[in-house]
Amino acid sequence: MIYMGRYDSPLGPITLAGEDGALTGLWFDGQKYFGAGLPAGTPEGEPPVFRQVRAWLDRYFRGEDPGPAPPLAPAGTAFQRAVWEVLREIPYGRTATYGQVAQAAGRGLGRNTSPRAAGSAVGRNPISLLIPCHRVVGAGGSLTGYAGGLERKEALLKLEGAEIFLDNRRKMV
Repeated sequence: MIYMGRYDSPLGPITLAGEDGALTGLWFDGQKYFGAGLPAGTPEGEPPVFRQVRAWLDRYFRGEDPGPAPPLAPAGTAFQRAVWEVLREIPYGRTATYGQVAQAAGRGLGRNTSPRAAGSAVGRNPISLLIPCHRVVGAGGSLTGYAGGLERKEALLKLEGAEIFLDNRRKMV
């Protein structure tokens, strides 16, 4: 059974969704695609994975590398899941471009993929923060496309002390 829970972050309330020992959703309240795939009337509950997620989020919002994510089970197409796996490989405090994400996902799938298609999958990520879509930037280093809002994306990258590397030039967010 799917349950919902809450987490009060410094960047606004977060809704959690979990089922069978894994996190299935994490959204800033009001973000684009909020609650996508969550059945109407999902009850509030407290599965054990929520304690793990809250501990992870506490470390994260203290500005620490929170370490490995608790069990995650995002629902999506094979392509979306491939892109989300690439996102999980972007280290804390680093960024990647949509083009780099598309290239890596394409290698994993054995076919070429476009940055635009990868960007669409990034935008549909149902587990914000733990699948770090906020670490993906435009080819020129621009802070584009974050379902939780660009202000949050910038705040998250600042929290991580992220640097954007472009042609051997460093740009602090």
